[in-house]
Amino acid sequence: NRKETKMAEIKKVQLFVTCLVDQFYPDVGFSVVEILEDLGIEVEFQQAQTCCGQPAFNGGFTDEARLMARYTIDLLSKSDAPVVIPSGSCGDMIIHRNTEILKDDPIYLKKAQDLAARTYEFTSFLVDVLKVGDRITADSDGDKMTYHASCHGLRGLGLKTQPLELLGTAAEGCMCDLEGREECCGFGGLFAVKMGEISGKILETKIENIEKTGAQILVGGDVSCLMHISGGLHKKKSRVKTKHIAEVLKVKK
Repeated sequence: NRKETKMAEIKKVQLFVTCLVDQFYPDVGFSVVEILEDLGIEVEFQQAQTCCGQPAFNGGFTDEARLMARYTIDLLSKSDAPVVIPSGSCGDMIIHRNTEILKDDPIYLKKAQDLAARTYEFTSFLVDVLKVGDRITADSDGDKMTYHASCHGLRGLGLKTQPLELLGTAAEGCMCDLEGREECCGFGGLFAVKMGEISGKILETKIENIEKTGAQILVGGDVSCLMHISGGLHKKKSRVKTKHIAEVLKVKK
């Protein structure tokens, strides 16, 4: 069961930043920290954190995924602060899949369940836990935005309304509807590698729909999808940019 927490009770959180943010999109991590600190929350960062284990899990390397899960659980259990993750993909792994792969380990199953109960995807943490939607605004510097819903966040964590509620605070006329917003972009982690042709076709449809919106910025909650889509946009010489939702949100002063 998820723990019920009031904002007044939360003074500190742990940031699990994800591999892709750490290696390729550090500004996303900085944006998350800035927003949380502007809300008066101290952000801890365990320097020894590494991959959540999802690539191994998705590839069928369950033993390796278990090793990584135990490592992450031990690391994030050094503090009892809630864990915030700017990714539905990694969030789903820690919240749901770790308990699945550790179901036969009575010691770590309990630890995985305890960690899952205090782990949240970033937009869910703002909307469902802190309930600070009215204190957040979306700012695109006048550019029009559209939103792509990543599969793990949408289907794994139920992130259907939370990102849109936050983006709905943008200036009138800034948000454009995206046809097929909830359809896969074609990335799917190892899927894009193993089934590149199919992945590419799915991406083509996604990019066509993005360009039809007339938006200058595509916003998403997972940099994995954004990296995939950005590559397709660049190849097509499109002027549409991609941004993680944390990069367009600000706390109202």
